[in-house]
Order: sequence, then C-alpha cells, then structure tokens
Amino acid sequence: MLIRRQSSIRPSEITSREVYLNRRSLMMGAGAAGITAALPNGPASAAQLRFTKSPFSTSEEPTPLEDVTSYNNYYEFGVDKGDPAANAHTLTTKPWTVAVDGLVSRPTTFHVEDLLKTVTLEERIYQLRCVEGWSMVIPWVGFPLSDVLHRVEPLGSAKYVAFETLLRPEEMPGQTGLFQALEWPYVEGLRLDEALHPLTILAVGLYGDMLPNQNGAPIRLIVPWKYGFKSIKSIVRISLVEKQPETSWNRQNPREYGFYSNVNPEVDHPRWSQATERPIGEGGLFAKRKPTLLFNGYAEEVAHLYAGMDLRANF
Repeated sequence: MLIRRQSSIRPSEITSREVYLNRRSLMMGAGAAGITAALPNGPASAAQLRFTKSPFSTSEEPTPLEDVTSYNNYYEFGVDKGDPAANAHTLTTKPWTVAVDGLVSRPTTFHVEDLLKTVTLEERIYQLRCVEGWSMVIPWVGFPLSDVLHRVEPLGSAKYVAFETLLRPEEMPGQTGLFQALEWPYVEGLRLDEALHPLTILAVGLYGDMLPNQNGAPIRLIVPWKYGFKSIKSIVRISLVEKQPETSWNRQNPREYGFYSNVNPEVDHPRWSQATERPIGEGGLFAKRKPTLLFNGYAEEVAHLYAGMDLRANF
C-alpha cells in the first residue's frame, strides 16, 4: 500500500525551501525567466506556508519542482506543456473569492486569504496521473474540501458538487482566439461522497509555498485517484446540485472522457493504452514506463465508493 504514516516520510524526500530558491536563482541566470515570472512576485518573495505533515502521503519520491512547474496542462494559457509557465504570469490572483452555493443552507462567498486563516493546512504528497499517460508525485499543501462543504450545510437533495474555474480572457490568452480547445469556463464535477472523501483536498500550495499561477493559483481541487484533468484549477465557484453536472472534457468528447475518470489500467483511452505511465523527471522521453495502479494506488481508500458499479461503463 502506498499510503504511509507521517513518521515514515524521510526529510530527504522533500526538496528544502533553501535548495528550491537557490535552484530558481540559478535557473534565472540560465535564461529560465519564463518559468520564474509565473511564480507570484518571483522566487525570493514566494510566500512560504505553515502546514502539518499528513499521514495521507505516498512513499514515492517527489517529482523535481522544476518539472512540476514547467510541464503542465492548463489550456487557458495555451495547449503546449510549456505554455502555462510562459504565460500564466498575466493572471491576477489577489484578491480572490470562491462562491459556494446551490443546494445548501448557508451559501457563502469565501475570500481565499480569510479562508486560509481558518483551516489547518497539511502537506499531502500525492501521485498525479494524467490521462495522457504520464505521471508525477507532488507535495501539495491544502485542506480537505469537506471543511468548506460542511460550513455551507448541504441539503439532503444535494447529490453532486459542480466546480467552475475563472473566465478572464484578458488575462488567460488560451480563452481567446477563433479556435478554442474547450468551451469556457472550464467546469468539473464530483459525486458528493467523492467530494467529502478525506483524500479530496483544495490545494493552495506546493513544495511548501503558495501555488504558482501555472499550477492553478490561488486554489485548486486535487482528487488523487482520478485523472489529472478532474482536479480543476483556479476555482471561483463550487455549487451543490441534484443532478450530475456537465464537465468540460466529457462535454468536448464523451466517448473519450467519462464523468468519473477514475484511473484504471484496464480501461484504455480509445486512442492509447492506460496500462502503463511515464514518470516525469526520470529520464525525459526515454524514462522507463511503470505499471499504472487501479485508482492510482488509492484503491484501499476509495474502491468502496464504486462497489457494484461497472467501471467500464462508468469510466
């Protein structure tokens, strides 16, 4: 099993803040200004977060920070992997609010800076599996989504949670132009029991600092047993609803992208196998592929959510 207790996480597995900042300084000197510019106010003033270590952490070695912040899918800033790091510096993340509404007793609009004063942040070292067949291991900093949902008191009729990201084409160049990869704004959804699961978090940081813009600043969803596109970035609205909500990739191509999108090596994408994955940061394009695990290695924690379901039909 990949989940282990806090005491077994070796300090050597996490890049220290000092090493991280020194690396970024060296990268600036080497001409990596595009990546550096996407960090809020530059690396020297990156806001370090206070957090506790979580027992919900994988034993896998974390992916180097440079790869985590430079190899991204964030189509609002471009469709190439390097586009978010090059373009996301245009995004204004302060102030930022998240409206939580729908089938709730206490609809609330949270100011992110105020919300962070009322939650206990944890470091969750999670595996990330992209539907494209590559993977990372990322030390996120965040808090359970359930903390927010319990505050607004979902009604008994609420069965699903719908998420919406920012629509701001003047700051998100991928939302402009004649030909668009997706319909904006980006939307996602979970079943309510999935949203309330302890592994589901809202992340506000990685590697101990606030989220860089290209990684979904200032607040994003992380659902580690699902393909990465389910973990919607730069959230502005969370709505409790009765019926299954639309999601961006399912709307774009329902044959290829199901609502659930649980990591499953036995259910291939129509255009490629999902049986193996390529770890990013381990040899580039020539990295040795490794077997993909059911539910991305979190089957012990989440398989009961899908008891009796046909995972091929509900892909």
